[in-house]
Amino acid sequence: MLRDAVRSLAEAKIAPYAAAVDEEARFPQEALDALVANDLHAVHVPEEYGGAGADALATVIVIEEVARACASSSLIPAVNKLGSLPVLLSGSEELKKKYMAPLAKGDAMFSYCLSEPDAGSDAAGMKTKAVRDGDAYVLNGVKRWITNAGVSEYYTVMAVTDPTKRSKGISAFVVEKSDEGVSFGAPEKKLGIKGSPTREVYLDNVRIPADRMIGEEGTGFATAMKTLDHTRITIAAQALGIAQGALDYAKGYVRERKQFGKPIADFQGVQFMLADMAMKIEAARQLTYAAAAKSERVAAGGGEGDLTFQGAAAKCFASDVAMEVTTDAVQLLGGYGYTRDYPVERMMRDAKITQIYEGTNQVQRIVMARNLP
Repeated sequence: MLRDAVRSLAEAKIAPYAAAVDEEARFPQEALDALVANDLHAVHVPEEYGGAGADALATVIVIEEVARACASSSLIPAVNKLGSLPVLLSGSEELKKKYMAPLAKGDAMFSYCLSEPDAGSDAAGMKTKAVRDGDAYVLNGVKRWITNAGVSEYYTVMAVTDPTKRSKGISAFVVEKSDEGVSFGAPEKKLGIKGSPTREVYLDNVRIPADRMIGEEGTGFATAMKTLDHTRITIAAQALGIAQGALDYAKGYVRERKQFGKPIADFQGVQFMLADMAMKIEAARQLTYAAAAKSERVAAGGGEGDLTFQGAAAKCFASDVAMEVTTDAVQLLGGYGYTRDYPVERMMRDAKITQIYEGTNQVQRIVMARNLP
């Protein structure tokens, strides 16, 4: 029922704008409005804070179905979870009440600030600093590749509070867009997901109350990594949706396109391509859903288990499948697939980022190797 509802909404209110959002590189406001109106913009927020209280699997299905129509739009529910999960995992009850309620209502979005110009895969090498000053912290630094920056009202920011301790000297904070000293760089000109703004976040003597720290001082990096264990699965879901959208379009196309006097769907070479695409998508789906179930059990206090491995595996496999499937979809459409008149060209460009963000697939393989069950 959830899948049907989200799919109907995505096809009616999101898909019609996807090409224009990409072409104009503009924020998908129509998608945000539709998702908020249907309480699908941040389904993970627990009921006690005014949210829908969706579990990890339901959240994955929402993101998958939105991504099938428009990858940029799927980053609204995905990044709302990424940005706010540190607060849910480690924040005080006061922080949760303060920031989850506006998120649940759709009055604010949440972003996640970990990466920096010189700290990508080596996130522990960050330079952004937070210095205690009385009952406040003063933040200075630059965060890069921040999804939905400038649109989001709230930012979970990782900053160094003790430079002598490397990862154990990093703390997490909630920064608000309206805080004095917060500004944003120009939107990046990207290959794909052009409707989701990616910008630098500048923190210039940003003074915030000490009670906006998420968890204890020095626990920020651990919270950041624990967050990614859960949210990498949402990137797997996004990749899955992009791949499914490409397969669905290609299937329809090959049944209509005629060459040598018959639909190209009748040729065995084409049939084998479609079969492989469908098989790999289904394998990715099962891996992603199993990881989501594991995420939910861990969130409910079921122990960490092998969630780190499962999340990395789902993200890595699903994103590799998305890149392969969208490339094959372009191939199946031939010259038409290479033009912007058909959506598979956009899907192929959008798929690429799923192999890069929230940890490159090379890093995912390192994570998996270190966490072999």
